[in-house]
Amino acid sequence: METYKAHETAVIDPGCTIGDGTHIWHFSHIMPGCTIGRNCNIGQNVVISPLVVLGNNVKVQNNVSVYTGVTCGDDVFFRTQLRFLQNVVNPRSAVSRKDQYLKTHVGKGASIGANATIVCGHTIGEYAMIGAGAVVTKDIPPYALVVGNPSRQIGWVSEYGHRLSFNEKGIATCSESNQQYLLEGG
Repeated sequence: METYKAHETAVIDPGCTIGDGTHIWHFSHIMPGCTIGRNCNIGQNVVISPLVVLGNNVKVQNNVSVYTGVTCGDDVFFRTQLRFLQNVVNPRSAVSRKDQYLKTHVGKGASIGANATIVCGHTIGEYAMIGAGAVVTKDIPPYALVVGNPSRQIGWVSEYGHRLSFNEKGIATCSESNQQYLLEGG
């Protein structure tokens, strides 16, 4: 018995694992061997490639392709038109490199903005926030706020996604949750 909901135009290949409460919308394709957690929302025209792993409560907005080699923690948010570049850094149509796929991991609670591009083989830390249109070409630390092409860090964010302002003692407080953060070693 299916415990998720999929629009009639969605294609769900055999061999997928899809968690309870997940919704898959119009014209999306879920390919064999991928794992999608509980309570995820997969927008329209999304492709989830073989062996991709999405944690629980992951939100993937419209027109996103997630390629083999990508794994995500829980509570990750992908804005519309986000691009994960293919899973090899030097693709050639006539050269098969399936045994050379690079791993890309998106940590728990991270958010990636609309039209961002993620080059394969990097880790985006927990609760990091990638700005719209950013091009990620290296690992991103947890809680980092990055923007631009190539992306560069311009600050830190809280688990609620608010920019943090640290005082002279290296302490910042989230304006929404009142959680405190301590900045050590930069």
